[in-house]
Amino acid sequence: MRATWNGEVIAESDDTVVVEGNHYFPADAVRQDILRPSTRSSVCPWKGAASYYSLEVGGKVNEDAAWFYEEPKAAASQISGRVAFWKGVDVSA
Repeated sequence: MRATWNGEVIAESDDTVVVEGNHYFPADAVRQDILRPSTRSSVCPWKGAASYYSLEVGGKVNEDAAWFYEEPKAAASQISGRVAFWKGVDVSA
């Protein structure tokens, strides 16, 4: 799977985990140079507390476009150490 935004590949892996239709990429498959810390957070009743990153590619910023669960609940342990995308990020094979 490949995640692209603003014309660039931002993550690529053949080891994604799909949960609720979202591909979670291993953190080491995501370009760390484009991730910017975000203050956004949210809570899922069965996955736990999510933290977010904004993406900066080619001088453009996509606020809060990536999320991860630092300590997912047991039911979502398969997404530990993984990052998912939304907000216009194209994820395809």
